[in-house]
Amino acid sequence: MTLQAFAKQKDYLICVDSDGCAMDTMDIKHFRCFGPCMVEEWGLEQWSEPILNRWNAINLYSGTRGINRFKGLAMALTEIDKVYRPIEGVAELAAWAEHAPELSNQAIAEAAKTAKGPCLAKALSWSQKVNAAIDALPESDKKPFPGVAEALAAAHQAADVAIVSSANREAVEEEWTRCGLLPSVDVLCCQDSGSKAACIAQLKAKGYDPAHILMVGDAPGDQAAAQKNGVLFYPILARHEADSWAEFTAKALPALLSGGYGPYGEEMARRFEKNLL
Repeated sequence: MTLQAFAKQKDYLICVDSDGCAMDTMDIKHFRCFGPCMVEEWGLEQWSEPILNRWNAINLYSGTRGINRFKGLAMALTEIDKVYRPIEGVAELAAWAEHAPELSNQAIAEAAKTAKGPCLAKALSWSQKVNAAIDALPESDKKPFPGVAEALAAAHQAADVAIVSSANREAVEEEWTRCGLLPSVDVLCCQDSGSKAACIAQLKAKGYDPAHILMVGDAPGDQAAAQKNGVLFYPILARHEADSWAEFTAKALPALLSGGYGPYGEEMARRFEKNLL
């Protein structure tokens, strides 16, 4: 169901991110697609191991986890320019990533037409190669983390459940349908519905008490979207996803439904921050 057509059914609402949170798809996309395509596009094979480790740190295991692909690319290439070899036009890419109103293939293709250096055009080429590599990943490698199906089923008994993701709607719908998760979901809010913060705001406007809304996510951007709307947040910890989902079912959901989530949520926020240092 779309956000516009959705109506509140229960007193509680649980919002769940997809990539890297419910679906074990984030690591594989960075390990096999984003980082290797950058090494190939810029001819960085000589330093591939440390560069790929740094790419994963930026995009998966630090406070910038979940950063937009072009912002992450600009960060990585700026470091590479200083440490390994010059990257022609990297400052132009960094400036575009910082100030452009839209960060997409279409937007960078337009910007590349008037760019002074080659970096924006190469970034577009990289992004297109990344998309092709992701599309080529076997379906069997795109699956939910252990415990997700059970957690969503338990949540759906007591709450409305919304997917709140910045990913492509068709991809999310295909993955969640194939993995049998959609029966526990009431509404899909994806890239075409606006930012995560905007989606939570529109869901909140359906009539929920903010203290009855919980955002489940794996990245600081998910936490920020929850905070912007004054709703609760539960983190799925990178490299501890199965344990996080087991704890959601055993502790977080009961705490939410009993009205005692506040202190527990504060402790989880501390654990989340420490895990991404």
